Amino acid sequence: MGTGWRVRLAHPPGFDLAGLHHTIVARLDGLVAEMSHWEPDSLLSRFNHAPAGSWVALPPNFAAVIAAALAVAERSGGAFDPAIGALVDLWGFGPEPAAGVPTDSAVGEALRLAGWRRLEWDAPARRLRQPGGLRLDLSGIAKGYAVDCLGALLVDAGIGHALVEIGGEFAGRGLRPDGDPWWVDLETPGRVAPSFRVALHQIAVATSGDYVRGRHTIDPRTGYPVNHALAVSVLHRSAMLADAWATALGVLPRAEMIALAEAEALAVRALLRRDGEIEEWISPALAAMIA
Repeated sequence: MGTGWRVRLAHPPGFDLAGLHHTIVARLDGLVAEMSHWEPDSLLSRFNHAPAGSWVALPPNFAAVIAAALAVAERSGGAFDPAIGALVDLWGFGPEPAAGVPTDSAVGEALRLAGWRRLEWDAPARRLRQPGGLRLDLSGIAKGYAVDCLGALLVDAGIGHALVEIGGEFAGRGLRPDGDPWWVDLETPGRVAPSFRVALHQIAVATSGDYVRGRHTIDPRTGYPVNHALAVSVLHRSAMLADAWATALGVLPRAEMIALAEAEALAVRALLRRDGEIEEWISPALAAMIA
């Protein structure tokens, strides 16, 4: 998925760490083989090149991510959209760099081919219809899902105390060996706002923004990158949903972002560019958690 992973854990004496490492790698390899747009032979890539009108059967992991992605797409009014792969590729935010800044006509053509509403999802049969020319990109949700999967894997392996991270998305379970929770500092680029530390005790956090990779978040409704969201972090029981909601909220203008975050009772910390300054906004749900 174009990123790396880390797991910190507390384990009993004699625990087979090498075996656990092998199991983790195998689990991640399976998810990559299904949902990575960085792998030309992945199931996602095969869907993106499937003939118009064809149905593609999805395995349980892929199906769970698609179902969640489409739900967030609907609830966010399309601010989150798993079907903008053509736009992602056009702007050079995928595996291949762009030749240059795309023209308005090229953006319009990619926008015509994109959009979650073009997808037909048969949930009972776990199959997805390719309408023709549509390209999925699950980079705004699949890493979070992988974090959740590793958390469940660790529990099955008898590990109840761990911190999992994939590409900057974190989930903490149990406690550190010293009795503290798993502390994670939300990144605050420069000194634009006070540092913000969260205790990941049975909770996950995901951040979307442009402070690392530049302005790479695309508004699915316009086809152009957004420039107002420096960093939007969401805390949620599900790393997958934290990931998706952070992406959606980072797309929306300030007033719409606040309205959606409050309507969904999301725990959010956002650093937003406004009138030449950086503004920090903390949602009521997050304020209640840290009070």
